[in-house]
Amino acid sequence: MKKIVAIVGSNADRSTNRQLLEYIKNRYASQANIELMEVRGLPIFQKTRDMVIPDQAKEMAKKIKEADGVIIATPEWDHSIPAILSSALAWLSYGVHPFMDKPVMITGASFGALGTSRAQAQLRQILDSPELQARIMPSSEFLLSHSLNAFDKEGQLLDDDQNKRLDSIFNDFLIFIDAEAKLSHTYADDLRRRNEIDVDYGTAEVGK
Repeated sequence: MKKIVAIVGSNADRSTNRQLLEYIKNRYASQANIELMEVRGLPIFQKTRDMVIPDQAKEMAKKIKEADGVIIATPEWDHSIPAILSSALAWLSYGVHPFMDKPVMITGASFGALGTSRAQAQLRQILDSPELQARIMPSSEFLLSHSLNAFDKEGQLLDDDQNKRLDSIFNDFLIFIDAEAKLSHTYADDLRRRNEIDVDYGTAEVGK
């Protein structure tokens, strides 16, 4: 059974993105072992010369590295991802690189009519950056609009068409994970070189 980490891209106590991931976890429990991961609690990213990485970020990186794939659910704030999610991804590309060659599926829920289309586009760009280099599933977006009214009292997604689309995208993601596992990992040398730079960080700042 596939092992998947599902990252809640919000620090809100009541988040429809967390609700969406919990629904995904329960709906596909027979197909994958999905563990929710929170970004809340992480400090805002700040680069330091001694590369001190928060323990929470280290634990997140370990779980991501061990997983077969990652699902990220992002809200959309002012046409972008939340600062807390951006900061978390910065920590996860600073001295540690768990996303490198990792299959990623992007989802998102928002209160408005457009879902999280702009935030998802921005997130794709970030995950494709040299410090992250994730393998993002192409041409598959699950955009949950009007998310405050999307679930019933039991947490079930009400719209049948949305359920069918989610089923299709999740099944494609499982296939995508298998396909990526068969590819040669072109970023392996990049990771080796990056680790060498990280070790020598005392004389050269990474990314500067």
